[in-house]
Amino acid sequence: MKTLIIAEAGVNHNGQLNLALQLIHAAAKAGADYVKFQTFQASSLVSQSAPKADYQMANDPNSGSSQLQMLQALQLSHTDFQRLQEECKNCGIGFLSTPFDSASINFLASLGMDFWKIPSGEITNLPYLRQIAAHPQPIILSTGMATLNEVEQALNALEAAGKPRSEIYLLHCTTAYPTAPDQVNLRAMQALQSLNCKAIGYSDHTQGIAIPTAAVALGAQIIEKHFTLSRSLPGPDHKASLTPSELTEMVQAIRAVEASLGSAIKQPTEAEQANINIARRSIVAAKPIAAGETFTPDNLTTKRPANGVSPMLWDTIIGTTASRPYMPDQPIQLQ
Repeated sequence: MKTLIIAEAGVNHNGQLNLALQLIHAAAKAGADYVKFQTFQASSLVSQSAPKADYQMANDPNSGSSQLQMLQALQLSHTDFQRLQEECKNCGIGFLSTPFDSASINFLASLGMDFWKIPSGEITNLPYLRQIAAHPQPIILSTGMATLNEVEQALNALEAAGKPRSEIYLLHCTTAYPTAPDQVNLRAMQALQSLNCKAIGYSDHTQGIAIPTAAVALGAQIIEKHFTLSRSLPGPDHKASLTPSELTEMVQAIRAVEASLGSAIKQPTEAEQANINIARRSIVAAKPIAAGETFTPDNLTTKRPANGVSPMLWDTIIGTTASRPYMPDQPIQLQ
């Protein structure tokens, strides 16, 4: 399966349709398969007393605002999302958006997306899981902050609501913005594989492209990564996001890793065939050898190219006698 690359625009449009459209163009130019946004009604998502996370406090230009006020400033309208989906079609990139409330699920269902994306924070939201599972599209489930048992419980809920595991993709994730490399734990993808879902992937919040690229080498078939037009823009997620040029580099790196994985069969590749004789050696005469002379380590050596007897037959040759004379560097022939 080709790695599915989701460019996570999230709320990096800062509530502005024009910025959201520019993010679509950047994701398409970078070669991502999908660009993903977030659809929510802030008042249905957080209470008036909900605190902001530390990273939101640090990166929100209105540091004194509540989480509710911050999110209200980042909302887009349903009309805006219809426009974004249309622009995605025009640019040849898939449209996705994560819903964060019941009304947003219903609205996005009317648009018709290829996948549903469940964010890490909703993995314990049973009514939400049931509503998502009632729709026909496959589900991509992020598992940040969750134990394996909590992931299993979410999967059981989705299955009970009608969504088989064969239609669910699990993304390993660390919910920290940005995530330090020693907090990533990519090997947790192996634990997710044991849950018998469609495939595993990785939703990345680290800085740079090294770790999502490594995740592909470890078996991730979906990569999700935040990106922004500029990390200097105000807003909660910009500083943990890639720039458009970095997003392009990540896509290229992932495609290179994909091409390099090959199969589990160890054998010379087509590109190596022409170099086998050049790089390997043959048993050759180290000095003049007369006919009837015994081959010894003193009068034999190994040199390139491999156009004679393999050095792996050294013990077979030593102690036998030459059937013909040899000059230095001439390949020895089997008797």
